[in-house]
Amino acid sequence: MLGAGLTRVNFRDEKLAFPLGAVLVTASLVALAPLAVLNERAGLDLLEPDLRRWIIYFVGVAFLGLLDDSLGLGHAEGTPRGWRGHAKAVLRGELSTGAVKAVGALALAAYVVTGTGNEWPSYIADVALLVITTNLFNLFDLRGGRVEKALFLLVAGICLGGWTLFPVELTGIFLGPFVVGIWFTLRNRAMLGDTGSNLAGALAGVCLLTGLDETGRLIALAVVILLTIYGEFRSISSAIDRLPPLRFIDSLGRVK
Repeated sequence: MLGAGLTRVNFRDEKLAFPLGAVLVTASLVALAPLAVLNERAGLDLLEPDLRRWIIYFVGVAFLGLLDDSLGLGHAEGTPRGWRGHAKAVLRGELSTGAVKAVGALALAAYVVTGTGNEWPSYIADVALLVITTNLFNLFDLRGGRVEKALFLLVAGICLGGWTLFPVELTGIFLGPFVVGIWFTLRNRAMLGDTGSNLAGALAGVCLLTGLDETGRLIALAVVILLTIYGEFRSISSAIDRLPPLRFIDSLGRVK
């Protein structure tokens, strides 16, 4: 990526390969092809059947993130940040890739959550949980490795809480590349970009939807809403730095 000129400057003014997320989602799709054939024709149980539903959201939001990364409008100095900033830009008649991502993610979430048999209140809550979780991981993407750590901890928590490996079985084809990718982000070799953070947020959102009961999903929705509101008005990085346990986890493995 560096050789091809695909770079972006981080908060330390270091030029890093960008967006790594595009490489991660491509690796997932390349691996998916032989696994799908073996799963179907050889009768091997390699892919969770529910992946057919959720893969639309995974690939869709990754594409929306790639659109933002490619145009570069969401990262340049002076461009709108956060939902408030993008909403103001739209009201001024300006192009906002953040607004495009929000509308696109909402449409994708509304589609993939259909067919679950939920009543309207539960359906709306599940769509909101999926979209807001996806956006929240964009807010986490300010330091190398932070998005991946948040994703791994969330998946591990759901697996341990429900004593099940279903979240890993469902998302493993997309989760695996993040295990490799974190080596590059922690060492300031590459940046995920919105492509990667969108995908990570989508994986987290789907794990919450499929791994929690209705009460758990409502609690998760309240938590992600509160974190999103906090991130709109305060610095998440500053909050992490003020809490020793979070600061330790956040800095673990990161090259200074």
